[in-house]
Amino acid sequence: MNRPARFLLTASAAALCACAAPKTGKSYDLDFSKQKSTSQSIEANGQTVKFRAFEGIVYVARPTDTRYETINIYIPEAYYNGGSINGYTAETAPVFFPNKIGGYMPAEPGKPALEGKRGDPNGPKSPNAALLALSKGYVVASPGARGRTTADGKAPAAIVDLKAAVRYLKANDKVMAGNAQKIISNGTSAGGALSALLGASGSSRDYEGRLKALGAAEADDSIFAVSAYCPITDLEHADMAYEWQFNGVNDYKKMNITMLDYNVKRELVPGTLTDAEKNLSDRLKPLYPAYLNSLKLKDAQGRALTLDSDGNGSFKRHIESLLVQSAQRRLDEGKDLGKPDWLTVKNGKAASADFRKYARAAGRQKTPPAFDGVDLSTGENQLFGSATDDKRHFTAFSARSSTFRNARSADAETVNLMNPLHYIGRSDVKIPQNWRIRAGTDDRDTSLAVSAVLAAKLQNNGYTVDYALPWGVGHGGDYDLDELFDWMKKISG
Repeated sequence: MNRPARFLLTASAAALCACAAPKTGKSYDLDFSKQKSTSQSIEANGQTVKFRAFEGIVYVARPTDTRYETINIYIPEAYYNGGSINGYTAETAPVFFPNKIGGYMPAEPGKPALEGKRGDPNGPKSPNAALLALSKGYVVASPGARGRTTADGKAPAAIVDLKAAVRYLKANDKVMAGNAQKIISNGTSAGGALSALLGASGSSRDYEGRLKALGAAEADDSIFAVSAYCPITDLEHADMAYEWQFNGVNDYKKMNITMLDYNVKRELVPGTLTDAEKNLSDRLKPLYPAYLNSLKLKDAQGRALTLDSDGNGSFKRHIESLLVQSAQRRLDEGKDLGKPDWLTVKNGKAASADFRKYARAAGRQKTPPAFDGVDLSTGENQLFGSATDDKRHFTAFSARSSTFRNARSADAETVNLMNPLHYIGRSDVKIPQNWRIRAGTDDRDTSLAVSAVLAAKLQNNGYTVDYALPWGVGHGGDYDLDELFDWMKKISG
């Protein structure tokens, strides 16, 4: 038997595959009760984590790419014997929903495993997020999704796929262990942005036609909570934000990613901005204050967050206060800060931060424009491509400044479909109450303004946001899993 005995097939579950069969190609059954599993176990932290693995499940009836439109579901073995873990049972366990998306590339579903730190494959290994979640009693459902390198993976394919995977879980809630009304998403970088977008656009009708075309299950696609590490959101304004932070920082170390013997090789390549790039930076920076002010954001005390035409003001001081809070948490942990020239410490307490000096110390990683390249060279240009144009612009600035003759631009609707800010505050979506957002102080992939705006927009609309800038952390995620799961337990009971 592949499911806990108490989860019996119901008439509604049997009707999950009622979507019309495609005219050509294979139609997939969306009834989870028919899926086969294997029993697996992994030794982690001195305990044996036993679970049932349901892998490679196609989550839509009419997929365009079955390598990626699949989901792996893992259920603690205890739930097949009437047991409980961490206070959870087969009926009550929340569903942890981690995606493995990076750079808006195609992503296969994740698996529970022992993993070493990135860049140190021979170092000590520890449980990844999926394995730790299982050990703590969560059902794990890791979705794959299409990505920008294929014609059918352009925006908004990835978010449509994640929504379809959520719908699969909700439609099968009665025949599957775990509480699909408590789905907690998790992702890093582009995956973090999609985690945020998944939460912000819950049950929006904007995606309905695309979901129907894939034969997604007839169910709601809202989720319970969002965890997002270094989410690069608001892409159409991210270039402005980057130059607001890094304008005047002309030396850079740009990340170069290549394949060597089938392994991804990452290296930082130093350089200096050209005069043309400096000009682009000078033109982008002054655009950000007007945009930021148009959002009418406020801090936790209800004070307006604004910038003047020079890029100074209460919003900049807000970012500085977040950096001070990060430093103070580090001091409270009894750890050394080093001697950053942008931070003032008095009597053992972090007192103030200088944002301009901080930007210089952090260092530039991207050349302007950071996301919508005037030469159509970025991953985001490819993300907003189409079946006929592999790469397109998605901002008016880069379209006007394009070095490509006859370069095309993505339509406004597609750009909106990829931005959670477009949905926060709307009455026609179901947004989760609880959010956890992390962006490290050493992250140079995007401006700190991006995550700060996301957090403030959510808070201003009444949502509960656990937002912090972890000290000394670069662009990455899942580095504080104990804290993440403490937060998940607190919000889900």
